Amino acid sequence: MTTDQIIIFAVLGLSLVFFMWGRWRYDVVAFTALILAVIAGVVPSAAAFAGFGHPAVITVAAVLVISRALQVSGVISIFADTVVRFAKGQGTQMLALSGVGALLSAFMNNVGALALLMPLALRLAEKPSAVLMPLSFATILGGLVTLIGTPPNIIIATYRADITGEAFAMFDFAFVGLPIALVGLVFVLLIGWRLIPRERSSRRSAEEMFDLDGYVVEARVNDDSPYVGETVAALETIDEERTIVVGMLRNETRRLMRIGHEHIHAGDILLLRVDPSAVDDLVKKAGLTLTGTERAHDDQLRSDEVGLIEAVVQPGSRLEGRSATMLHLRRRYGVALVALAREGHPIQERIGRVRLRAGDVLLLQGEESELPEAVAMLGCLPLATRNLNIGRGGKVLIPVLIFAASVLATVLGWTPVHVSFAAAVVALILLERISAREAYETIEWPVIVLLGAMIPLGDALQSTGGTQLIADSIVGLAGAIPAWVILGIVLVVTMTLSDLMNNAATAIVMAPISVAIAGNLGLNADPFLMAVAIGASCAFLTPIGHQNNVLVMGPGGYRFGDYWRMGLPLEIIIVAVSIPLIMIFWPM
Repeated sequence: MTTDQIIIFAVLGLSLVFFMWGRWRYDVVAFTALILAVIAGVVPSAAAFAGFGHPAVITVAAVLVISRALQVSGVISIFADTVVRFAKGQGTQMLALSGVGALLSAFMNNVGALALLMPLALRLAEKPSAVLMPLSFATILGGLVTLIGTPPNIIIATYRADITGEAFAMFDFAFVGLPIALVGLVFVLLIGWRLIPRERSSRRSAEEMFDLDGYVVEARVNDDSPYVGETVAALETIDEERTIVVGMLRNETRRLMRIGHEHIHAGDILLLRVDPSAVDDLVKKAGLTLTGTERAHDDQLRSDEVGLIEAVVQPGSRLEGRSATMLHLRRRYGVALVALAREGHPIQERIGRVRLRAGDVLLLQGEESELPEAVAMLGCLPLATRNLNIGRGGKVLIPVLIFAASVLATVLGWTPVHVSFAAAVVALILLERISAREAYETIEWPVIVLLGAMIPLGDALQSTGGTQLIADSIVGLAGAIPAWVILGIVLVVTMTLSDLMNNAATAIVMAPISVAIAGNLGLNADPFLMAVAIGASCAFLTPIGHQNNVLVMGPGGYRFGDYWRMGLPLEIIIVAVSIPLIMIFWPM
């Protein structure tokens, strides 16, 4: 083993450890690994940032923007609503939601497909825990069908172009991906959902999810209170981490927002979001008297101008790893964190200090007109149906026609996918179907940074001979076993890595290794690349393997260990179905 091989293996090995640890964001880990590799000399400095201009990166960014334009056009919402409207019982609801989710995710970003359907699922389902995990798995399965369905497919297609001069076409993945998606959906809808623990949360409303009486209390300001004449903001300094004033009632007039500079009068009724452990201390120090309200209702926190919204923290959100206090949510974003739930259970102690995680469900209060934008800026996914920006200017079909034209240009071979989809983005912006600002905000920059950083590392693994070394070891250990077994090993190893780290990073690492294995065996590389594409996209054992699994974790009340119950048999079925299909449609 050469020095360069030792260095690249060490860099990638440490990256894998940090990906699995999850303490740092995956884009930070990947970019740090790239810089280390450049400093160590295994990645040439001239090629350090070449990955950011790679066709796969451009395609992924363009797909995200196009997906957003389709989403805000209203066409997809109309279609989904129409289909799901006829679903009455739990079985038909799961069938409708999962079927629509799989179909949409074949042609748009699967996180976007889930974002459209999760509010519908929460609104319709009596027990969301029985519906949300099947919906998440369905949107992942749907991505297997087309080139643009999931980033690993785009990565594998462009890698094939690098080594053969010709990429996989738009629907090449469907020969194997479509049967797998159908078989997977049948399993999920008939058997898989029954494997989810029955005791998982079936709560639906904000009031039930967060148990608001544990968070919000009413208190009257006594005549002798030391804070009479002081501002609301001054009262909050008693314990900033555990107390905020979310409302004030004075002379039958209720105020819910922008009350920090309001002066307190004797007799005012204050609505306080306060940790239970801090109530007695606050009442004593502030000179307040609890009014004796038995239960706080969410309508106490609403008005014509002020609303509440439930939202789930997405992976890569600016909230992830930070607390409400650190972010100064009210001052910077105009929203107050009223309540917090994790894995379906409310957290009541010091929620202002709790470092938020992907999958946490937040109850936010803010001005009705500004809440959606604030939620988007924070990188959260709203859990309520919104009809904002639907059908701008009545031209709801324009994004659909532009998207169809870009797909047609790709399928007919007129332009490469990254060019046709980039052109579609330009057309959408020029025709004002999406603004340039929205386009930038829609792109998941952590994913772009991850891809841009990992591509040079993948190239370094190959240029140093690391991929050939791994391939030689695998083929040597395999001995005289049949080639289809080695194909299965590649698929299973890729699946396992994808369950532990980002699927795009998995595809970047495994693609050159699979091609080297095929070369050692003297076989066609296509079936091995297809095995990597399938394995990288099929992450069902853990919530961290795919963004969609994380997003349903909080609203569904799932725990980390719930996913493998349905995910393990599903992955076994996928392996059993994939190998013969690959060998039929992509002969060795």
